[in-house]
Amino acid sequence: MGMTMIEKILARNAGLDEVSVGQTVVCDVDMTVMIDLQFATGWVQPLKINDPAKVAVIMDHAVPAPSVSDAAGGTRARTFARDFAIEKFYDVGQHGICHQVIAENGLARPGEVLACTDSHTCAGGAYNTAARGLGPAEVYSILCTGKTWFQVAPTIRYEFTGTKPAGVSGKDIFLYIAGTYGDATNHNLEFGGPGLASIPMNDRRTIATQGAEISADYSTFPIDDLARDFLTARGAHPGSYRAADPDPDAHYAAVRTVDLDALVPHVARPGTVSRNSFPITAIEQRPVNQCFIGSCANGQLEDLAIAAAIVRGRKVAPGVRLLVTPASQAVYREAMRAGYLQDLTDAGAVVTNSTCGACFGYHMGLLGPGEVCLTSSTRNFTGRMGSPDAEIYMASPATVAASALTGHVTDPRTLDPQQELN
Repeated sequence: MGMTMIEKILARNAGLDEVSVGQTVVCDVDMTVMIDLQFATGWVQPLKINDPAKVAVIMDHAVPAPSVSDAAGGTRARTFARDFAIEKFYDVGQHGICHQVIAENGLARPGEVLACTDSHTCAGGAYNTAARGLGPAEVYSILCTGKTWFQVAPTIRYEFTGTKPAGVSGKDIFLYIAGTYGDATNHNLEFGGPGLASIPMNDRRTIATQGAEISADYSTFPIDDLARDFLTARGAHPGSYRAADPDPDAHYAAVRTVDLDALVPHVARPGTVSRNSFPITAIEQRPVNQCFIGSCANGQLEDLAIAAAIVRGRKVAPGVRLLVTPASQAVYREAMRAGYLQDLTDAGAVVTNSTCGACFGYHMGLLGPGEVCLTSSTRNFTGRMGSPDAEIYMASPATVAASALTGHVTDPRTLDPQQELN
């Protein structure tokens, strides 16, 4: 029987000809990514590690340090990187949300296994990587041994047809999938089909990232010309990796078709995205206090470009806070050069340092009791971004930016166009 993308990657890294659903395999890990929070509490410096070349350390969740505990964690991270000669160390100034930094530096490569202590590590699946978030203890073990085990889960395949409409983003595609099909607990997600060519790499990463919100193990895309060009520009040249394509006779738990032509902007109501995401035309015009654009899912340069195009020459509504967090220092610099930050701040937005920050309710934009937030970040569950008495709606950067201008949840297609949206 043929294998899916993930089954092929796990089989190769386990040194097996094939694997099947339910099988437990021990795999070599090609890249282990550690984040600042792993060093903040409970860190014990190992005596030795397996391979420094297969380790990256990224300062991302609490940068610059908002507390003494975080500052101490930063010191431990720098000591670890120095003691073990970790060349892939992204300290303050080269920092960013880990999944953005992973993408920018070609750390997630086709056909390889990547592990990290963050639940949205499935973002790396946009590059045909078996990328998965694991607990700190397991990542510590990988750091020392270079291996870990996985149980092979069944795979759900999403077949894209048609063409992604202008004004519809990867966030909208994901919210449609989550709202229509619900959770994918203990399953892998695989994406493909003729419509994939119309979905740019930034949107693929948004979709892959958000797989964590429906409890998928892996969320994986194939390598096509668009992906090859993206990887080449980041130092991963064809011939240096072996992409994993599914076999024609691969077995899937389900095959579901998504007609891109029929999609419209979507919004998730507070609490969850699963079976709780709807076309924006079905959403009430809920007044909002805070609008947030950022996170590993939607703090990419393309997201900031879309938001800037919408607010350019306009003003954020009175009583609304529009917060924008670029996903990395590199994105921040590029957005500054392109004038996006100028457009956003002229409209009344606050552009913050590149970090996870407000997304996980830690610093730089927490919600107060009774407030309503519309976010393009990764999660909308109760208490995620601050007070448990706040409400969090989720939507695309375009919808968030448009809503910041009107003061309520707004379909971006209803605004007078100033610039075509990608």
